[in-house]
Amino acid sequence: MKITILGSGTSQGIPVITCNCAVCQSDDARDKRLRVSVLIETGDKTIVIDSGPDFRYQMLRANVKDLDAIIYTHEHRDHVAGLDDIRPFNYLLKKDIDIYATTQVQDNLKREFSYIFSEIRYPGLPQLTLHTIDAAPFHIGQTEITPLEIMHYKLPILGFKIKDFVYITDAKTISDATLEKIRGCNVLVLNALQKEDHISHFTLEEAIAFAKKVGAETTYFTHISHNMGLHAQVEQELPENMKLAYDGLTLSCE
Repeated sequence: MKITILGSGTSQGIPVITCNCAVCQSDDARDKRLRVSVLIETGDKTIVIDSGPDFRYQMLRANVKDLDAIIYTHEHRDHVAGLDDIRPFNYLLKKDIDIYATTQVQDNLKREFSYIFSEIRYPGLPQLTLHTIDAAPFHIGQTEITPLEIMHYKLPILGFKIKDFVYITDAKTISDATLEKIRGCNVLVLNALQKEDHISHFTLEEAIAFAKKVGAETTYFTHISHNMGLHAQVEQELPENMKLAYDGLTLSCE
């Protein structure tokens, strides 16, 4: 299974265009972070988790030629705003795109993208098929996907375990029950917003502490804000088996 980090950043802490700080002026491509998303190629299906505002460019940049499904972690705009941009895949592939989301997320999509779900079918609208998910495992093609119940402050959201790969973003609280489902996984991708305290996201210190409990072979931190600092400097502060994710990072996991 091939995994590509399409985006490792967040809307939190994005500076103004005229900012002259070290991160904005960095020549290191790893400091150029689009909104968080991940591409998963299982062998028989091509799946994306979350389609934020940068979705169109991310898919072009990664040269993605096929798309079967999008899975949503939750309904915040930085995770869903790119839904309309499935249109080219509808047109080129002559198929609907399967959308997997909780009823809560689906209700939000129907409000935010009401024209997509209107009874009046305007030519060229995004074509999708909704699939309702909850905490129960489900399949996309031959691959089983296990939802992971996470709390994003007071908002229930989902992470996902796919084979021996675990993807969690926007977490602030993770139960012991969820921890047991993922303990000892091969690859963990986990949110770490910044070093300072935050009401709804893991800080870097909190993410490291949780990653140690999981004990993954390798952990990559994602959903990184501008406030985290330079990639090269922060990585030097991390435990040996933990790294910062970056846009375009590719991984393999069975």
